[in-house]
Amino acid sequence: MAHVYTPGLKVASNTKVRKERRLPLKGEVIVTIGTKVTAETMVARTELPGDVNPLNIGGLLGVPPEDIEHYLMKHPGDSLTKGEPIAQTKGLFGFMKTTINSPIDGTFESLSKITGQAILRQPPTLVAINAYIDGIVTEVLENEGVIIDTVGAFIQGIFGIGGETVGILKKAVANPADILTAQNISSADKDKILIAGSYVTCETMKKAVECGCKGIIVGGIGDQELKEFLGYDIGVAITGTEKKGLTLIVTEGFGPMQMAKRTFELLCSYDGRRASINGATQIRAGVLRPEVIIPLSEDEKDIKAVKEIEIKGVDIGTRVRIIREPYFGKLGKVKSLPSELRQIETGTKVRTFEITLDDGTDAVLPRANVEMIEE
Repeated sequence: MAHVYTPGLKVASNTKVRKERRLPLKGEVIVTIGTKVTAETMVARTELPGDVNPLNIGGLLGVPPEDIEHYLMKHPGDSLTKGEPIAQTKGLFGFMKTTINSPIDGTFESLSKITGQAILRQPPTLVAINAYIDGIVTEVLENEGVIIDTVGAFIQGIFGIGGETVGILKKAVANPADILTAQNISSADKDKILIAGSYVTCETMKKAVECGCKGIIVGGIGDQELKEFLGYDIGVAITGTEKKGLTLIVTEGFGPMQMAKRTFELLCSYDGRRASINGATQIRAGVLRPEVIIPLSEDEKDIKAVKEIEIKGVDIGTRVRIIREPYFGKLGKVKSLPSELRQIETGTKVRTFEITLDDGTDAVLPRANVEMIEE
């Protein structure tokens, strides 16, 4: 029988990872092909135009727009300092002058002789992007960014919050079924990415922030715990922009869920190593998964056979994860791939998988409810 393709989370111990680092608008690339970079290396930068401040000089001076130029002390193209005069009337016998001062630091951008309106622009904002991962620049995108390659362990989560960060992995629990508590975290965990087990609470996450932890990787999280930590209901849109001081990566799902043994063991095998993590998640169009990237050392790259992660099909025996209720988050293996359509509870006829879950339970599930674990 032909393989069946279904998307899945990647868990790979030794693979080639490629990251595109692109500016939001054209700017300057400051590295070249072949440059070795660390996660913190700045690779490109640009300036975002400052905000615009309109100023009705004609109306404030009480003069016709076509006459404004006679009263200007600053002209289009000039730099401005907040509080310095831009325009001033001559007054009466040198007295009772009307003066307009700049409300901002910035630039006098333009002046309309029709409306008397001046456009002042605040200073630009420097935007710089770093490499995010330790690796080598393999391609330069002219005036836009770079592509960086590295070889390392690559693990995807099912959900996350918080943006990109880099820290030192620390095994924080003994077993993948353990719960990480606030009492397990101290100031010694500053800049660490904690490898947790099956669950964390809001209290635990707040303690991690207080102690300066960079992130937590855990099997499960309660939706109410997450809501309490964030202060709002996160919904199902896009995450990654939260500013809570912590990046959280959930590998299995919502509720107490033991981290998959392979994932836990792989993470723990790199205890004390630098890792790059990103909690950004998008589960609608253009799926985006949270990730953990652990670059290998040069010696490890020499002694291990690097594998490319390939898109492969689901076959009998393939490891899978259930991504919808009533078995959400459970792991198992494909028992069979029935070719005929089966009717499900909604009355719809769909293609299904027969799955043997890790607890020995057999289940027949729609293929849309199943996600392959790529190992």
